[in-house]
Amino acid sequence: MSKTTYIALLRGINVSGSNMIKMPVLQTLFEAAGCEAVKTYIQSGNVVFTHQNLTCRDLADKIRNMISKELNMHVPVLVMERSKFMEIRQDNPFLNGRNEDTSQLHVTFLFEKPDSEKWVKMDPAKYLPDEFVLADKVIYLFCPSGYGKTKLHNNFFESKLKITATTRNWKTVLALADGVQDKVIDGGH
Repeated sequence: MSKTTYIALLRGINVSGSNMIKMPVLQTLFEAAGCEAVKTYIQSGNVVFTHQNLTCRDLADKIRNMISKELNMHVPVLVMERSKFMEIRQDNPFLNGRNEDTSQLHVTFLFEKPDSEKWVKMDPAKYLPDEFVLADKVIYLFCPSGYGKTKLHNNFFESKLKITATTRNWKTVLALADGVQDKVIDGGH
């Protein structure tokens, strides 16, 4: 049976001293959930792994339940096939035809598709020079003054759209799309 490469993004771990999970522990939990070739990338809950062809939702549920059972933490988990990350990398509107500084690019991953009425109420002109573009369940961000100074942070989108979300910088998106090959991996192998 063939295996698929997946990427898991965990929401809100190792941030401001809450939901602390060491990467070797996270790796072990993924392996206990039946995942193979598990690699973690930096400390913020990014995991590349292979698994038998399960749905992304089933894998996310399995991993979330394992974390809840073993660590008594309720951590939202988003799982995507690696091929989806490749599409996200290719489709960034701030690089296609614009060539913006990649250090100012981020991606907010939505755990479900946003309600169109809520999305339409958000006026992009209010947040300039910061810009955002929705593509299915991904929001591409361009923050020329830096992510630390933008109003377009993860909590902003969660509040406006009433959806769980998690944000990664462009460097992390690229590393995950590449399967973290030849990258520095904290706690993985």
